[in-house]
Amino acid sequence: MASKSLENIAAKLCNATSIVRIFSFLICLIVIWLPLAAPIYWLCNKDPNLATILTMGLLFIEFLFLLQFWGKYIYQENNLLAKYGLVWTKKNGVIFLDGLALGFCFCWGLFILEALLGWVKFNTPSVLLVRIVAEGFLSALGIGFAEELFFRGWLLGELQRDYQKAKTAWINAAIFAIAHFIKPIAEIIRTFITFPALFILGLTLAWAKWKHNNQLGISIGLHSGLVWGYYILNVGQLLQYTEKVPAWITGIDGNPIAGLMGLSFLSVLAWYMKRIRLMN
Repeated sequence: MASKSLENIAAKLCNATSIVRIFSFLICLIVIWLPLAAPIYWLCNKDPNLATILTMGLLFIEFLFLLQFWGKYIYQENNLLAKYGLVWTKKNGVIFLDGLALGFCFCWGLFILEALLGWVKFNTPSVLLVRIVAEGFLSALGIGFAEELFFRGWLLGELQRDYQKAKTAWINAAIFAIAHFIKPIAEIIRTFITFPALFILGLTLAWAKWKHNNQLGISIGLHSGLVWGYYILNVGQLLQYTEKVPAWITGIDGNPIAGLMGLSFLSVLAWYMKRIRLMN
């Protein structure tokens, strides 16, 4: 009886709209995650960073398991990750490295240009720079992998079942940008200027994936490269703003995507990824 009910629910979800499927998936994920995350937050209340790392790691692991269940019972597909473009092939690995290099170079290119214009100065690296580079790479890879599998993998895949590519890209980019504002209202208002850049980045990463035969390696690499490049500059304290131009040009609060230059560079990157393949 329970098996029959489960089959009926699965059939209804399979034929439901993408909005219903997306919310159903997220509700299942949260219901599974909360009972395990709450004790972790309570036990690590003196170390919020550790609590965040542990609970977000747990959330991602549960996301991977739920994806397997979702594919098998909702869509009768045993390898949903491959359908989303996460395949362990040489080609996907190569475009990951291409994207990583491109994202890193675009990030540093922005600040090199600003340095040539006299808007920022590069500080002398500290002895800890090697450690920061390594830590930054691991952090960036984790962020790039998790966010791209979620947004350009699962979410984009769900939307594509109902909408054409053009509309899918815009909806996906909007959700990606909005998701970065799950924070207190005051902080949302203060940082909302970053919304256009996040929206353009979301479009860029979707276009990049489609331009490379729906393989996720390019999106993971590109996202990771951008994060890695900025991590080194920011955490390594390699930058000093000269304040020769207003902050809205270089980035409010030192955030490059909160400024005209960062938005312009991301727009160029979006155009590039929409028009050009990195490999044949």
